[in-house]
Amino acid sequence: MFLLCAAILGPGGCNSAGKTGLTRFTYAQIHMGSRARIILYAPDEPQARLAARAAYAKIAELDSILSDYRQDSEISRLCAGEMGEVGEWTPISADLFRVLERAEEISALTDGAFDCTIGPLSMLWRQARQQGELPPPARLAEARSRVGWHLVRLDRDTRSAALDADGMRIDFGAIGKGYAADRAVEVLRELGISRCLVDFGGDIAAGDPPPGETVWRIEIETGYGSGVRPVVLAARCGIATSGDIEQAVAIGGQRYSHILDPETGLGLTVPTAATVIAPDAATADALASAVCVLGPERTREIIDNLPGIGVRLVVAGRVFRYGEAVEQIPER
Repeated sequence: MFLLCAAILGPGGCNSAGKTGLTRFTYAQIHMGSRARIILYAPDEPQARLAARAAYAKIAELDSILSDYRQDSEISRLCAGEMGEVGEWTPISADLFRVLERAEEISALTDGAFDCTIGPLSMLWRQARQQGELPPPARLAEARSRVGWHLVRLDRDTRSAALDADGMRIDFGAIGKGYAADRAVEVLRELGISRCLVDFGGDIAAGDPPPGETVWRIEIETGYGSGVRPVVLAARCGIATSGDIEQAVAIGGQRYSHILDPETGLGLTVPTAATVIAPDAATADALASAVCVLGPERTREIIDNLPGIGVRLVVAGRVFRYGEAVEQIPER
């Protein structure tokens, strides 16, 4: 997920939270190529430091499982056939299974607008952006033959996965950081830190709000529209923003986004940005990319029937708002 801009409004640094006996602490580290920021409230600095260290350890562990940039990651080894043959059931870790399971659900929900098997097309599009030329049709067709969320099968009884095509490459770029933010918040909660927020490259998992507050206030700058910066009012949920304001490229006189349409294998051609609020950050992360691909009408058809979801979608400067939770993204 690409962060456009998100600011956590309120007191910064290490600040006392009054009568609660809790103090605000903020930490930041680089993981998966992005900044992972943790804001938490704890009784003292040693407890805060211990909790943050455990949360970052979980994020680092997930990098070793989910990264398609690391040849030694679990998902890379699965795709390379090192853990089992094509079509063969292979036992996988609990975290990898959870991500694949959630990805399958969102792929089905969005008719494939979100598809974590898009890796072969992602690699081809990265090369096209660098070279300034569209991929040849034959190479696009070959890459598409290795893409399709139905090519991943899951067995919940044995916690196993099977990949049904040779040369698949699973890309968790539109769900991995959201999932990692969720798991980091889980770790903090297990250590008694419930008032916390994890912002992982713009994919945000919000725990209980700061002392004396009912929500976290998160300002979003999409870079599109009238310059309005919506403020997300959130607690115990996930928030994600996706867009292409800084990552678009011109090829042959046409503007293309870094956000890929799995159906065409090419970047979107209309300036688009989305902010999504959902029950968890993994869902928000995946949906933020998916609704950019779906466009306004298809987004409305899907989102308006889902509980706990809110979408603010900006397409070519026009703002569209969908879902029951969109009231938590007020315009101002």
